[in-house]
Parts: sequence; C-alpha cells; structure tokens
Amino acid sequence: MKPSLLARGIALALSVASLPALAATADAAPPAVTDLDAVTVSAQLDQARNALSPDIGSSQYQITAEDIQKQPLGASAPLSQVLLQAPGVVQDSYGGVHVRGDHANLQYRLNGVLLPESISGFGQTLDARTIKSIRLMDGALPAQFGERTAAVVDITTRSGAELGNGGSAGITAGSFGTLNPNASWWGNQGRWSWYLTGNYTQNEVGLENPTASRRPDHDDTHQGKAFADLTYLVNDTTRLSLFAGFANNRFQIPVNPGQTPQFGYLDTVQADSSQLDETQGETTRFGMLVLQGTLGQTAYQVSAGQRYSDLAFNPDVAGDLVFDGVASQVDRSNRASTVQADFSTPLGDNHTLRYGLYGNSERARAGSTAWVFPVDADGNQASTTPIVIADASAFHASTAAAYVQDEWRIGQDWTVNYGLRADRYKAFGGTEGQLSPRLGVVWNASDSTTVHAGYSRYFTPPASELVASSDIARYAGTTNQQPVTGSTTPLSERSDYYDVGVSQQVGEHLTLGLDAYDRKVDRLQDEGQFGAAYIYSTFNYRYGHVHGVEFSADYSSGPLSAYVNAAYNKAMGKQVITGQYNLDPEALAYVQDNWIHLDHDQTLTSSGGVSYAFAGHNRVGANYVYGSGLRSDIEGVPNGGELPSYLQVNLSAAHDFNADSGHPLHAQLALVNALDRSYQLRDGGGIGVFAPQWGPRRGAYLSLQQDF
Repeated sequence: MKPSLLARGIALALSVASLPALAATADAAPPAVTDLDAVTVSAQLDQARNALSPDIGSSQYQITAEDIQKQPLGASAPLSQVLLQAPGVVQDSYGGVHVRGDHANLQYRLNGVLLPESISGFGQTLDARTIKSIRLMDGALPAQFGERTAAVVDITTRSGAELGNGGSAGITAGSFGTLNPNASWWGNQGRWSWYLTGNYTQNEVGLENPTASRRPDHDDTHQGKAFADLTYLVNDTTRLSLFAGFANNRFQIPVNPGQTPQFGYLDTVQADSSQLDETQGETTRFGMLVLQGTLGQTAYQVSAGQRYSDLAFNPDVAGDLVFDGVASQVDRSNRASTVQADFSTPLGDNHTLRYGLYGNSERARAGSTAWVFPVDADGNQASTTPIVIADASAFHASTAAAYVQDEWRIGQDWTVNYGLRADRYKAFGGTEGQLSPRLGVVWNASDSTTVHAGYSRYFTPPASELVASSDIARYAGTTNQQPVTGSTTPLSERSDYYDVGVSQQVGEHLTLGLDAYDRKVDRLQDEGQFGAAYIYSTFNYRYGHVHGVEFSADYSSGPLSAYVNAAYNKAMGKQVITGQYNLDPEALAYVQDNWIHLDHDQTLTSSGGVSYAFAGHNRVGANYVYGSGLRSDIEGVPNGGELPSYLQVNLSAAHDFNADSGHPLHAQLALVNALDRSYQLRDGGGIGVFAPQWGPRRGAYLSLQQDF
C-alpha cells in the first residue's frame, strides 16, 4: 500500500531535519522520500496529452505566443484579431470571424478540453495573454472532433510549471480613450503550479461604427476578463488541474444620427436618433476540473465542468418605438454542464488507438418584454399608445457522443487515420443523431514535401445558446407582426467534407502550403441579427455548398520573419426551411428557387505580416488584412451584391529596456489602420444584417509591460 500524502509529508520533514546526521555518517541510508522533479514530470505529461490528438488529414495553422507578441497590439489584441492572421479567416462585425464559409461554428478547446460556446462567443471571452500556442484546425477533422466543425481553436495555455516563478504587470493606452491595464502571476512550488491573469478594458469604440465618421457616438465599453489555472502533480504519471475563466463585458449601442421617425409615440412625433440610449451586457464564466495522465501505455484525460453565459439588451423605449415601432428588453441565459474523456493506446509498433466520450447538458432561457403599437387591417399604426407583450421560453438540450479511431503507420512514408463518430442530440421534444465516418491520409513524398487528404461526415447540432422559441403569434395585429410564418425550431446540419493539401519546404527558411476543400451540406445552418439586440439567431437552408482554396507562405531566418496567406471561397445556400419569419417575403420567395451567396461569404481574403529584430532588443513589424467584401442585397437578389474591398495595414515598433536583467520592461508602439482607410464591413443589407458597420479608423497605442 502506498503511503498517504500526509505520511509522505511527515517523512520528508523528518528526512530534511536529519540531514546533518546523514552527512556525518558515510554509510547512512538516503532519505526515504524525495519530491518529484515537477518540471520534468509536467513536460512528460504534456507529451502524453499531446498524444491524445492526431495530426492526420486536417489542415493546421500554428500561432505561438511569440507570433502574437509580434503583432502590432501584441497580447492586447482581441483573440478574434489574432485568428484573422490565419488562412481563410474572414472578419465580421462584433468581433466575429468566419472560417471557410461558415458562420461562427467554431470549437474552442483549452488544453484539449472542449468549452461550450457562450452567447457572445468565446472569441470575446478569452484573453490572448493566456495563450502559449494556438493550433487552428479545419478541413477533414478526425473522429474525436464534433459539435462545432468549421474549425477547432485548440489553445495551449501558459503554465507556471514552465515559466518558473514570476509575473508581469502592464498597460495599453491610446486613441479613442483606450485604457487596458493587466496583471499576471505564475509560479510553482513542489507539486503545485499556477497561472493567473486578469485585465480591464475601456474605450469609446466598443462596437463597430454604424457611420463613416472617425469617432462613433454613444459607443463606450467596459470589459473585464480573468483566467486561472491551478495544477497539482499527484504522482509522476498523474496530474489534477482546475482552470476557470470569467468575462464581464458592457457596451453602449452606437447611434446612427439623421434617421427619420416612422411612428408617433404618445404626444411625440419628432425624435433625434443621435440621442438614443441602448445598452447591452454580456457575462460568461466557466470552470473545468481535469484529471490527466498515463496508465501503463494508455494516455488519458478526463474532465468535468460547467459554463454559464447570459446577455441582457436594454432598449431606449421611446426612441426605439418612434424609429422602429418596437422596443424590446431581451434577456437570454444558458448553462452547460459537460463531461469529456479521451484515451490513446498504442497497439504494437504501427497502430495507435484513440477513443473517447463527450456529454453536454444545457438549460437555456430566453425572455423579452416588447413595447409595440397596434395596427389596423392594412398594417398602419392604429394608436400612439404602446402595448406591452411579454414572452418567455425555456428548454433543455443534451448532446452525447462517442468516437474510436486508429492511426496506422504504413512504412516510413504513409500514415492513415480512420475512425467513426456517433452523435446524438436531443432538444425541442425530438432526437437527432448520426454515425459519421472519418478518413485522413498523410504521405511524406520526400524530406521536403508532405501531402494530406481527408474525408469527414459531419453532424452539427444548432447552437442552443442562440435559440429562443418565441411565440410569433403574440405579435399579430401589432407593429412587430411577422409577414410570414415558419418553423421556430432550427435543425442539425449534416455535411460531407473533402480536403486535400500539400506542404513544401523550400530550403531551410521557407515553407509553402496549398489546400483545397469542398463541402456539400444538407440543412445548412446560418445565423443572422434580426433585431436591435447584438445577438444572432439560427436558421436553416435546405441545401448548401461551400468550396475554396487556400495558400500560405511562411519565412523565418534569424531576425527576419514573414508570412502571407491568401484564400478564395464560395458559400451558397438554397431554400430557407426554418426561421422563415425573419426574412421578408420577397427574399424568401427568391431563395426558394435560386441559389444565393451566404451573407458572410467573402470571395477573396488575405493576411500577412513581417517582423524584423535589430540592435539587440529592438523590433519593427507590420501586418495587414485584406477582404474583397462581404455580401449585400442588389437588384432584388438577396446577398447578390458585394461590398467594396478593403485593406487595413497595421504598424509597430518595440524595444526592451533592461533586457539583460532578466526582468525587462517591454515597450511597444502600434499604429492600427495606419493608412486610415475608411471601409465598410456591412451596409445593413443582406439576410440577417440589421445595421451598417464600419471598420476601425487610425489609432495609436502604447503598451508597457514589466516582468518581475
């Protein structure tokens, strides 16, 4: 029987107390108990955790903490801005990103643990300072990846076991009233290690400007984020971790001056749209308990946790009624409880068997209080006195999944990963499910050439946190009545995904990549903002087809590093089969018989950057984002138009003071949108697009970060 932890501690204390006597006796026995080499054990367990996830068939792009620091805003940049530097990632408003023609549908993992999406999206919840590295995986994913399948944002967090004992404190300040103080503390002692970080952000450009002006009106934001990871080494093959995160974000909704009143409200017939006062608050918190290690030759990781997310939109009742004929107080919340287990067992010299389980139970609530006007039979306002309609709904959704897959190494040059995933989704009084085969192949054609190909069958349940089963019949005879009816229950998406690519090493410093993909979709999911609240709702097209090509080049040689990515994408849908009431009748009729571009489809996308270090501790850099433009309506064709292309260039310069002291002061100056190009992300047209949004204007920011 192994001694208890208390007994080990007593034995260790006694052994330390007897060191002088031991030193005097040459043949004395060594201490009975010695502590673990925590750093070595942690590194070995990291390798075991990495073995749980195969690298076969999918397309992958790696972003390290060093890469993030080289960006103009460094670790002060939002995670969504970091992801924009990967191939095929398209920027949208509200910090949203699209990967390979999908609307959202991103899966976030921390140290291999899947985190359920929050209502506002984890891209606005996680802090880049937490990140050691990001592996962005898309294409034909192996069987262990399900649920959200547009891409996997696989984040490895920083660890006190690797960093030693220390911390940092800093601040970023600059244009538009930006103030972003932050602090981190990390360390290890004996079997314990920890990493904690937190930051606060305030500025006057919280959401995209609805006008082309340099500074939006009524757009202040206050945001707080925190993350903590506490780890205990149980023994040299097992560790227990507890990590948790929190985000509390508050936004003013920017106003669009010069709008024309559409309705009378009591004795008011005139109003100033620049004086509207709408606000929105978003909260997310999560916690996960993770047991990870090895049993014999089997590596495992088992976790259990919970995520809670809520959102509250507060209208300007009088103003919204005058301009829109409806004012809605919107409240949504979602609590998700998860369990996950992943295992990896080598079978002989040529096979590695991976298998696991996943379960997710969600409780979603949605409520609204709407002020509306009554209308007559012709739809005209019948009274200037509003009536109040309350609506509330709640539902439970559960997901269960299991997978098994085998990585088969055939000789020196070929690796095949084949597997099967089973998914079951239960919600809204019904059950859906699917068995999904997966196949990935890697061929090492030469020492410098690698070819990969894959096929994946996907099953994607709707995002429960975005579903609100509103009773649209309540609004009949009011200014919020819907022109058409339709199903209020979104459906799970099913698709066949094909991916093929090649990576070519040119000399010692340059790596080139080319990747092509094709996805055919049944019941394609899309999302739209169909009201004033900055929250999306899910609906389905009966058919979908997405395909594209991506190119990447990465160069690194001594002090110089550079990269460039370019992508072509086409994403189409036909026949809206759920959420029809959100669309106007003309658009709905057109989509019934015609393929249309999805509103988030962008034909050409490119990003790139360069960084050069000189004179010891100085660095200059630049990066850019280019897009050919998202979709808009044109000539009666929904999403038939394309907004003008845009190019945003960002510059930076950095210097480390007292760099040789071991506790440097890092100073970095950033110029965002250095050319001050005014460009429009959205013009208010397109299916599910509520308001226009413009990209950021030129801003200068100074970051100071002191290590200790």
